Amino acid sequence: MGRDNVIGRVKLWDLPVRICHWGFVLLIPAMWWTAENHEMGWHTRLGLLLLAQVVFRILWGFVGSSTARFRGFLRGPGAVLRYFGSLRGSHVPIVGHNPAGGWSVIALLGAMVLQLGMGLFAGDPYDGATGPLNDLVGVMTADTLTEWHENFFWVLVALIALHVLAIVLYLAIRRDNLVGPMITGSRAMAGDARGMAAVPAWRALACLLLAFAFAGWIWAGAPPF
Repeated sequence: MGRDNVIGRVKLWDLPVRICHWGFVLLIPAMWWTAENHEMGWHTRLGLLLLAQVVFRILWGFVGSSTARFRGFLRGPGAVLRYFGSLRGSHVPIVGHNPAGGWSVIALLGAMVLQLGMGLFAGDPYDGATGPLNDLVGVMTADTLTEWHENFFWVLVALIALHVLAIVLYLAIRRDNLVGPMITGSRAMAGDARGMAAVPAWRALACLLLAFAFAGWIWAGAPPF
């Protein structure tokens, strides 16, 4: 039996990536529920928690483990097209995000940044439900951003639906379970596959502190330094 056929468990995802992933899974529905049920106090608190998480994931995309870094999975259009073409043949699992999945991650993060950004300025001070930066814009601007914030949520939902659909199709057609590794952090792969390159834990702590410091600054109304 050749080395390529030897099956072993390979580390794919570090703990910060997995916590962020499942945190998004929990927080986004919670944000929708609090808005629909007029729990705006909790909506704002959870929004700031989501903001901290998104900031952390962006920072981790520059200094985290090899499979977490943007430069590790972002590829050009040619690589994406070649990847889709390769799906017609035998499927070889990839360590980390595939070229198409990488852009899906960027689309989801970008959509969350836009949604959060609009929410920070949205709201009506007369009913007491405003984002922490509402005072920095005029009433008409806040009204416009509030409307965009409500409508753009469904763009985010559509991107999430596409993400989930891709996971289901991989499982149904390619027999490739993408959820399991996001829970355990590892998967069985050919013996020559190289797992993720880890980084010191202090980097995650530093990113976490910076993310929560930023969210706290926003909570305070983004006062000048």
